[in-house]
Amino acid sequence: MITDKLKARLSKDREMTTITIRVPVDVVDSLKAIAPHKGMSGYQALLKVYVSEGLRRDEAVHLFGPAARLAQALRKRGVPDDVIEAAARDVA
Repeated sequence: MITDKLKARLSKDREMTTITIRVPVDVVDSLKAIAPHKGMSGYQALLKVYVSEGLRRDEAVHLFGPAARLAQALRKRGVPDDVIEAAARDVA
């Protein structure tokens, strides 16, 4: 099942924003060296891929994984959020 959030993420015309981050020069140099090997025109595109990959991996674990599904099932059964969050901290 594809959620509405995931469907929106697949859209080619998503709204964009500009951000500024400080990155060590050697990291930028490495990104520039690796980008062509991955078929990318520049280091910024590669950086976006790395951020997206890490984000998707973490979302799979924290938002869509078994623990998230369990928390959602508990909420449906009336378990308060603070109890669910406390239990999650206990097992983390």
